[in-house]
Amino acid sequence: MTIKEFFSFKTNFFFWGNLLAMAIVAVGLVWGVFKWLGVYTHHDVAVTIPEVKGLSIAEAKNLLVSHKLKPVISDSVYNTAQPGGIVLDMTPSHGAVVKEGRSVYLTINTNCPPMRVIPNLIDNSSLREAEAKLRAMGFVLEENDTIDGEKDWIYGIKHEGVSLENGDEIPVGAKLVLEVGGGEYYRMKKMMEDTSYRLYDTSVIGESTVTDDSWFE
Repeated sequence: MTIKEFFSFKTNFFFWGNLLAMAIVAVGLVWGVFKWLGVYTHHDVAVTIPEVKGLSIAEAKNLLVSHKLKPVISDSVYNTAQPGGIVLDMTPSHGAVVKEGRSVYLTINTNCPPMRVIPNLIDNSSLREAEAKLRAMGFVLEENDTIDGEKDWIYGIKHEGVSLENGDEIPVGAKLVLEVGGGEYYRMKKMMEDTSYRLYDTSVIGESTVTDDSWFE
């Protein structure tokens, strides 16, 4: 077979016919794949993300779904300055243009305060160090309870009148009372108070038991 006969459509009808059919099928497949990808990825279908900050979780979800977006709660924080159960932040942000079906990640304000572990402070820390650590962890410190012991040394921590131990978990924002050693000055003060009380008590008893004989003269 000559080269001219090989490229002749009439001579090799079946060969060239099959080759043409394969080319048409290939082009059709490529076109179909791109068409399917366009539908699957929502090509050229844009949605503007609405503002949901400050809304309740239910309201935010309903609004995003109505815009054909997918709400996803990705994080939660505890902010006492904001109502519980509302959306504090979102990603992507309000006004961003995205495709339909895009996930919008929400950060919500939880109703329950997170728990914190009391660090190893009891009988292992000075007053200054304990105050700095506890305040940094979000606890509220009330007036200290001074007790007999080494000055400015932490001997105990109380929450609502209950003594805590190192490693106990309590809510952030809890009010704590530190039991702090008063040192020598505190000991001397207590001794003087106790001595004064005993002297006063003895004088009262003496006055109540002494009889004035002048009334019988």
